[in-house]
Amino acid sequence: MPAATSTATARLEARISTELHAMLKCAAELQGRTMTDFVVAAVQDAAQHAIEQAEVVRLALADQECFAQALLSPPEPAPALQRAFKRRRLLRDAE
Repeated sequence: MPAATSTATARLEARISTELHAMLKCAAELQGRTMTDFVVAAVQDAAQHAIEQAEVVRLALADQECFAQALLSPPEPAPALQRAFKRRRLLRDAE
């Protein structure tokens, strides 16, 4: 018999208006979920969305800085690229 696995949990409490409570209850029932399941899924989606948006902005800033740095201080071309330029010059001069 496999050993039971336990998942650590934490409690979250919030005071909400009776109107919002009724709306959440209705939405949960429409989806065939418990109110807890509905709220946890909605909060998880909202948290994931907020984190993704923050990461996109952060990565975009880092990418912009990296791109600007590459323009201001371009790296030396790799040997393969140097050979390709040389071949292109030879082909162009041969025309």
